Amino acid sequence: MNKIKFISSILFLFAIIIYAGEKDYLAFAEKMPEIKGGLKALYSKVEYPAQAKSKNVQGKVYVLIYISETGKVDNVKVVKGIGSGCDEAAINAIKKCEFNPGVLKGKPVKVKMALAIKFKLIN
Repeated sequence: MNKIKFISSILFLFAIIIYAGEKDYLAFAEKMPEIKGGLKALYSKVEYPAQAKSKNVQGKVYVLIYISETGKVDNVKVVKGIGSGCDEAAINAIKKCEFNPGVLKGKPVKVKMALAIKFKLIN
């Protein structure tokens, strides 16, 4: 069952990237943007909202990130959220990250990419 959920998540993210607006941003590049420090750096910036903790809200927030040719986050849109402050926490964490820009034909380019940020309470 976990394999099916994983494949469904990947297909969902793929569809988001392809059909999202902002035509100036590529859906794919030879080298996709990368968070400096990796996902560990991103998750270190995520602050679990008190409201979500008190309500035991857990799940994934799916976002679409627009990254400039300099690696700056131009915009973040929540595609599928879980509420209770988690959507905003995901956006804030991403905006605090630095990215290595996407590259196409040896040149930095604007790229849109989808990402799922997992919120899970640890007892």
